[in-house]
Amino acid sequence: MVRAGIRAILARDPRAEVVAEAADGEEAVSLTRRHRPDVVLLDIQMPGLDGLAAAARIHGEQPSAGVIMLTTFGEDDFITRALEDGASGFLLKADDPRELLNGVQAVGAGGAYLSPRVAARVISGLRAQRAARPHRPLDRLTDRERDVLAALGAGLSNAEIAAKLHLVEGTVKAHVSAVLAKLGARNRVEAAITAYEAGLVPKQ
Repeated sequence: MVRAGIRAILARDPRAEVVAEAADGEEAVSLTRRHRPDVVLLDIQMPGLDGLAAAARIHGEQPSAGVIMLTTFGEDDFITRALEDGASGFLLKADDPRELLNGVQAVGAGGAYLSPRVAARVISGLRAQRAARPHRPLDRLTDRERDVLAALGAGLSNAEIAAKLHLVEGTVKAHVSAVLAKLGARNRVEAAITAYEAGLVPKQ
């Protein structure tokens, strides 16, 4: 029933095509290997191999597949684990259906996406840790890497960053990897939050 509802929501967007459905985590990993989709939606609670473990397997085997966790759970430890295990998006089932469509398009384009409620919790958690750890230094970044970091903070995909900065997409990927390494960020979401906190992204 849940998969039918998700399929119905995705059917609203002509750019999205459901290529396979899995009943458990192991099948999700297998079908991802077979179909090589742009985006994989996983629930945290799945029979057998759970969604977090499946996300880690998929990210390890096929890093080009963007993983979105879609779940009823919003606890901070689940959010953190999902991002650590390679997820590029985290949505709650109680979110507006439009968030699912927005998330699929953003992650499918190489970006990252957190629903507003999840993003608020992540930012709140990071702010609470400020007293326990210093800000990540930005002085190690080149001017171009700062531009890339600012674009990550704005939620742009690699293709959008390439167009904005007049670069080829392969160069952008190299810059993104360098930025993550220099900041010690585990993923694009952490880098984006760092950009926001450093004032590289204009506050709305």
